[in-house]
Amino acid sequence: MEIPRIENLIPMVVESTNRGERAFDIYSRLLKERIIFLGTPVDDQIANVIIAQMLFLDYENKDQDIRLYINSPGGVVYSGLAVYDTMQMIRPDVATYCMGMGASMAAVLLAGGAHGKRFALPNARIMIHQGSAGFRGNVPDIEVAARETISLTTKLTEILAAHCGQPYDKVKRDTERDYYLTAQEAKEYGLVDEVLEPSHTLAVSPSALTSGGNGASNGSDRR
Repeated sequence: MEIPRIENLIPMVVESTNRGERAFDIYSRLLKERIIFLGTPVDDQIANVIIAQMLFLDYENKDQDIRLYINSPGGVVYSGLAVYDTMQMIRPDVATYCMGMGASMAAVLLAGGAHGKRFALPNARIMIHQGSAGFRGNVPDIEVAARETISLTTKLTEILAAHCGQPYDKVKRDTERDYYLTAQEAKEYGLVDEVLEPSHTLAVSPSALTSGGNGASNGSDRR
């Protein structure tokens, strides 16, 4: 029996208020806590949504941080730069968190968070590279497109170098090919400031798994 696919499943959160119960989609509920989630490729649509959320939170409270959680393979450079510029323009600090993957344009957004407030989860992977484009058309059009791609690549390299504290030439050299980093390597490179480690780990012994025990730790296995 084939399991039917459920497209665009968005969980709902029900809260009790003095006017009764109220349902929020999970992203709206997170927005109330000043949390924005980028969990898709970056394109015009998602960029416009994120920008609108940031502008709203800036208007609502200019002094309280915004938290941007990133799990994205990157996407359209123009769209990403629109988000990046908004992050730099608004008054609240934008703290960035990478979980899963932060690649390409998403890595630029990760690095563009407020200094000291850029984080990666332990198993996150970050990838930086130069911009790319597929050229079609006659020779003059291809030349124009190539110049624009070079210009964008230079701009992205400058942004990464500035936020990472790395020499421009090093970033340019590193991004000539896909450059993958672990969370710790991203910290050493300057893409993030801290790797967030769990406060403790609940260990499960093999005997508990085989004997049907509950696998709970007595606390001595915490680290």
